[in-house]
Amino acid sequence: MQSRSGRTGHRRALPTTYRRFPRSVRRGSCGFVCIPWATRSAGPAAHATRAYAGRVPTPSYVTCTVADHIAHVRLDRAEKMNALTLETLRELARTAHGLRRDRDLRAVVLSGEGEAFSAGLDFGAVVRDPLGVVTSFLPRPWRGTNTFQEACWAWRRLPVPVVAAVHGHCLGGGLQLALAADFRIAAPDSQWSVLESKWGLIPDMTGIRTLAELVGIDTAKRLTMTGQLLTGTQAEAKGLVTELADDPLAAAFDLAHELARRSPDALAAAKRLFDGHWRSGLRRTLAAERVEQVALLAAANTRAARTAAFGRNEPVFGPRARV
Repeated sequence: MQSRSGRTGHRRALPTTYRRFPRSVRRGSCGFVCIPWATRSAGPAAHATRAYAGRVPTPSYVTCTVADHIAHVRLDRAEKMNALTLETLRELARTAHGLRRDRDLRAVVLSGEGEAFSAGLDFGAVVRDPLGVVTSFLPRPWRGTNTFQEACWAWRRLPVPVVAAVHGHCLGGGLQLALAADFRIAAPDSQWSVLESKWGLIPDMTGIRTLAELVGIDTAKRLTMTGQLLTGTQAEAKGLVTELADDPLAAAFDLAHELARRSPDALAAAKRLFDGHWRSGLRRTLAAERVEQVALLAAANTRAARTAAFGRNEPVFGPRARV
């Protein structure tokens, strides 16, 4: 899939690909086995994919690779149109938590393999695990989200821009995942719907919050109450989609690479300010601006950006200052 972006580059060692393995296999801090492609010092051919002889991994429906400081996170259940299981939701949250600790990361692209971004929650699989539904519904006090919500909101917590590349179906939980990204680039013929009303439910994977940020209350109510099916073109007109593209994945990588050329500290500060103070009062917003700017004025990456701007050179940034 990444070849569609038209970009290649040296692959970094950490993190690269996250795979779910049995508990008997030692994992990294993010709860996944990290399969390195290369180290920075030795070049791309230094390490082959690590093999675990005699161990069969459990099914994984989320994959993540990092190249040129950009993570490509893919829903990888094409035969089911990337429908979301409870384990997929956990994997999404764990992947985001693992990426958050990578200070060299500059952007994330979210996409789906096969013919769809995501057809939403796989109710057939979920109802077979009633205990899992109950435990997944309980919120974690330290985060304020349950598993369903954290699968989406964890991407808002990332201190880097997240771009969703949407094609095919983007329904229910899949739509809520896309709305949790900072930007959404969609194919004109993609299909969007707040599908929960079909099941007599409401969007409870942070969809109420993200809809409120993007559209008026009457539009949010109508989409939620009717489950109206929208094309990508119609979704863009209503404000759900940032940009339309015939090849949304390539366009998403173009935007990610554009963002990666800016100071990672400035990107993180901008995301914190907009996400944390979009509806704050004036005094709180102005105070937050001052706090962020003072930190940026003293940051090494700000000096790198300034030096490059004066010299008309491409800046070379170091790791992000804050996790």
